[in-house]
Amino acid sequence: MIPPQEASARRREIEDKLKQEEETLSFIRDSLEKSDQLTKNMVSILSSFESRLMKLENSIIPVHKQTENLQRLQENVEKTLSCLDHVISYYHVASDTEKTIREGPTGRLGEYLGSMARIQKAVEYFQDNSPDSPELNKVKLLFERGKESLEAEFRSLMARHSKVVSPVLILDLIGGEDELEAQEDVPLEHLPEAVLQDVIRIARWLVEYGRNQDFMNVYYQIRSSQLDRSLRGLKEHFRKSSSSAGVPYSPATSNKRKDTPTKKPVRRPGRDDMLDVETDAYIHCISAFVRLAQSEYQLLVDIIPEHHQKKTFDSLIQDALDGLMLEGENIVSAARKAIIRHDFSAVLGVFPILRHLKHTKPDFDQVLQGTAAGTKNKLPSLITSMETVGAKALEDFADNIKNDPDKEYNMPKDGTVHELTSNAILFLQQLLDFQETAGAMLASQVLGDTYNIPLDPRETSSSATSYSSEFSRRLLSTYICKVLGNLQLNLLSKSKVYEDPALSAIFLHNNYNYILKALEKSELIQLVAVTQKTAERSYREHIEQQIQTYQRSWLKVTDYITEKNLPVFQPGVKLRDKERQMIKERFKGFNDGLEELCKIQKAWAVPDTEQRDRIRQAQKNIVKETYGAFLHRYASVPFTKNPEKYIKYRVEQVGDMIERLFDTSA
Repeated sequence: MIPPQEASARRREIEDKLKQEEETLSFIRDSLEKSDQLTKNMVSILSSFESRLMKLENSIIPVHKQTENLQRLQENVEKTLSCLDHVISYYHVASDTEKTIREGPTGRLGEYLGSMARIQKAVEYFQDNSPDSPELNKVKLLFERGKESLEAEFRSLMARHSKVVSPVLILDLIGGEDELEAQEDVPLEHLPEAVLQDVIRIARWLVEYGRNQDFMNVYYQIRSSQLDRSLRGLKEHFRKSSSSAGVPYSPATSNKRKDTPTKKPVRRPGRDDMLDVETDAYIHCISAFVRLAQSEYQLLVDIIPEHHQKKTFDSLIQDALDGLMLEGENIVSAARKAIIRHDFSAVLGVFPILRHLKHTKPDFDQVLQGTAAGTKNKLPSLITSMETVGAKALEDFADNIKNDPDKEYNMPKDGTVHELTSNAILFLQQLLDFQETAGAMLASQVLGDTYNIPLDPRETSSSATSYSSEFSRRLLSTYICKVLGNLQLNLLSKSKVYEDPALSAIFLHNNYNYILKALEKSELIQLVAVTQKTAERSYREHIEQQIQTYQRSWLKVTDYITEKNLPVFQPGVKLRDKERQMIKERFKGFNDGLEELCKIQKAWAVPDTEQRDRIRQAQKNIVKETYGAFLHRYASVPFTKNPEKYIKYRVEQVGDMIERLFDTSA
């Protein structure tokens, strides 16, 4: 049972809590009532605000619409006024621009083109809106006059500022063609930069607005003239400087390839120096044309529309190119005439030109890329002509060596080297400077059939015009051997002109020795060996044979005193008259023969010092030995009362006499 006191306390506690809860509930109820009242008030305010907004909107919207209409009307008025101003301005274009057009574009191209733009727009406006208006004719005439002035300005700028490229500058440009790519980074300044920009602007205007292409003809005519004059100036400069201060740098020797000699070229026999100058000048002009044409194309690209560039360039280079080709054909024609008169040295001028043309052909082809077929084919046609005439010269030269007539008055009286031999060797030596060129000449004519050289498919290209260097070298070797063979046959024929077999032998010896030494001193011997391995040995054998033939001329002298022809006698036994007479005849025959041969052969020539000493020494040894034995046997024999009449020479004197053979000064 709970005690009464605890129950009373617990009741009081519950009553207190209940009282607090009732107070809280009462507070919440009061708060809800206040909140409802506030909500009702807010709704009332919002309803009032909405009503007022609707009233305001109904008042403002009509005003806004009226304002918008007024603004649109104002804009329309402004646009109309602007259009009127614009239209009215077209009627003033002629009067506003006439003075500018009349005075021309010189010195104020920008302003002038601006005026032309206004005139053009006026023309377009009147054509579209008032085609019958007199204003249209007025602005049209003004536009045409302005266009003509621009065309005239284009011509004037090109004519006044296009300068001939100086020869010195051209020589610098072609001074190192193997560095051509590096040179392209520094183009020639054909026109001052400011002028160039004006020319470009005029050209673009004429194409875009002037609908005019006549300026392209003006352009190529002026630039063509400058190109042609530059080349002619170079040629004239070359001639003057060559005659006064030696030959300037030649691009023909700039590219140090196998086909290009680095040594000083051998001067051609009997050639006029001016002929060499003309050859070198032509070579310079070929290189100059390539370099200048490249530069012309670079200039043209900036001025001429792309689809007209190749045609304009083709026209621009025609005069200069035709001039070069004509000059080349004249060289070919001169070579043909030289061949007819057997002046083969004159034909040698074709070789360096042809070599240079073929070396330059890749650059030519690149420069002429895109030009007409007729333009592209000009250089190959000239190359073919030169190869043909060169091959003809080589063949005719070989035939001429074989058939050179045996003219007695043309034979060297002293048996020295014949002019035919020296000229033939010199010609062949000069071919060494143009081995690939000469070989290609022969190959281009398919002369392998002539020389019985089989054609290996690997040695030719599909075009049958490009042969391997080895095949060309074999062709050239065969050709040189043919010339040497023809020369040898002719020399044998010529040697028969001499009545004295000894002089004939000396003549052949001198010529064979000259040929052998010339072969050995140059690359000719290596070329000959390509197809004839034993050529050197064969010449040495021929030389020895001729020396032996010459030595037989002394038999008529030594036969008098050789032991087999001497009378047999017993020592101490008195000689009979017949025996004394025989000994006298032997001495006299030897003396007379010695004197006669020494007198005759002293006037003969053996130009080679080594060979001359060798022949003298050999002959001296033979004669001295034979004469010494003869003297030893008969000097003390009493075959005469006047021994000094018969024993005229001591052994050493005989040697001295032979030592003076082949010496006209002795």
